[in-house]
Order: sequence, then C-alpha cells, then structure tokens
Amino acid sequence: MTNSLKKTLLIGTALTVLFLAAGLAMPKWLLFLSTMALSHGLVSLGIVLLMRIGVVSFGQGFVFAVGGYASAMAANHLGITDAFLMVLIGGGAAVLCALPFAPLLSRYRGIFFAMLTLAISMVLYGILVKTEALGGSDGFNVSRPTLFGQSIASEQSNWLLYSVAVLVVGVLATLARIYVDSVRGLVSLAIRENELRVEYLGASVSQAVALNYLLASFMGGVGGALTLMSLGHIEPNFAYWTTSGEFVFVAILAGHHSMLAVFVGSFVVEVVRSFSNLYFPNTWQLAMGLFLLVVIRFLPLGLGSLWTNRRKKKTTGQEGGSA
Repeated sequence: MTNSLKKTLLIGTALTVLFLAAGLAMPKWLLFLSTMALSHGLVSLGIVLLMRIGVVSFGQGFVFAVGGYASAMAANHLGITDAFLMVLIGGGAAVLCALPFAPLLSRYRGIFFAMLTLAISMVLYGILVKTEALGGSDGFNVSRPTLFGQSIASEQSNWLLYSVAVLVVGVLATLARIYVDSVRGLVSLAIRENELRVEYLGASVSQAVALNYLLASFMGGVGGALTLMSLGHIEPNFAYWTTSGEFVFVAILAGHHSMLAVFVGSFVVEVVRSFSNLYFPNTWQLAMGLFLLVVIRFLPLGLGSLWTNRRKKKTTGQEGGSA
C-alpha cells in the first residue's frame, strides 16, 4: 500500500468519524438538511468525475430517479427494507439502466453529450408521469426503512438515516478519491486536455468516458435511494430537468479538484434553499445564482481551490526551500 493510498484512507476515515460525531449534536432539522445535502452531493460527485474527463451530464436526474424508484419498488413489492440493501439496489439499477446508453454517449462531447443526457432524463420523466402503476405525477410513499432487520424508531430516524448517508458517502467519496489519483483517473484529465494525444498513446477515450459515466450513474442511483429514504416519497420530479440542473450547479460551484468541496457546495445550496423558502419564498434561485456568479468571478476553479491551491503552494514552497 502506497503512502498516498494510506493518506487517502486515513483522511476518508477521519472525516467520516468526524461527521458521525457532529450528527450527535445536530437538531432534527439540521440532520435532515445534512442528509439531503449528502445524498444530493453524491449525485454531483458523479458529475465531477465526468467534468474531469471533459464532459458534463445535464441528465443525472435519470439515474437519480431510477435509483429512487428501484429502491422504492423493492421496499413496497419485494419487502426489501434494509437501508444498505436499498442503497445497493438503487445504485445497481441505475448502472443497469445507464449501461445501454454508455456506448452511445461515449462518442459525443460538449453540448451534444449534455443534451443527449438531458433528453434521456426527460424521456424517463414523461414515462413516469404517464405510468399510473408508479403513482403517475403524484408518485407514491414508502415506509421507513429498517437497519439490519431492526425497525427504526421515529425519534431516532433522522440520526440513523443521517449516519447511513455519512457511511455510504464516506466510502464512495474515498473510493472516488482513490480512483481519480489512479492511472485511469489521471488519464481522464489527460483526455480533458488532449484526447487525440491520449488515443495516439494507446488508451481508449470512448471506454474511459463510458466508465466514468457508469461510475457517475452508480453514484446517482445511490443518491436517489438515500433521498427516497429521507423523504419517504418518490415522484417523477426526481427525473425533471431542474433537478439535474441543481446537481450541475453544485458540481460547478465545487469544482473538480476536491471531493469534499462537492458536499460543502451541496450543503450551501440546501441551506440557502431552506432559509430562502422560509423567509423569501421563490427567491432561492436568485440567491444561488448571485452566489455562483461571485464564485465564478473570484474562484473560477470552484470552492475546492480554496484549499487545494494552498496545499500546492505549500508543497512548491517546501520543494523550493529544499532546493
């Protein structure tokens, strides 16, 4: 095991434990808000993986909805109510549904990739709205999940669901960090800069794009399952274009340099949305739009550049001093 891998695992474990401990001191409303931020941030993390390879998906609502509906149907019709099993079902179903589209999408770049993913998501939205067996436009409710065969008491549900989200997100975010630091992950950055040169070196750009899309799909499906368990309700708006737009918003806000920044950005969005709807109804989009403009102006590489650039400067300074 390399030092870099050990450091990544140590940081991931430490942050997971820190977030779990912080949940003990949070009120119920903040636990719910944080759970939503974690689940939505996981979907945006998938978009960040795509951004690293030079494409952006405007249709992550597709896998978000597939994950939510799959886990909801497993709970209501198959009796699978364990939280971790529902998460796996949501992620697995999203990958299976995204698999046929991966070879097609891997051929396109730029606005064509974005619009194709958006079209796929909106087709699913139209199907869900018209399908009465899935609740139509109103969706349907899902009972509270269980944990290792034990029912969750209502007074403990917020903290336990938050803890499940922290554990799942902690594992997946750590694995994502390991992936982006690997050879295949670094090839993604090379493709973003010059994919023709990567092809000349013998790597398959199409396979790399397809792989990143499937990884993003798994994270989107897991995020959908976590959101479903928190809300206890599923509806076609999970696949609507505005939902996908929010995930892209968070990804741009965070940048593609830091995994942690994605969840910080997601939490900021959830807080602004919650308090804007409370005190200034229907204005949270305006507030977030202004905030994004400020970030783009002063932090063009995203919130993650606040600490990644500082770390790089510190490393460069140490190397210069030793030289």
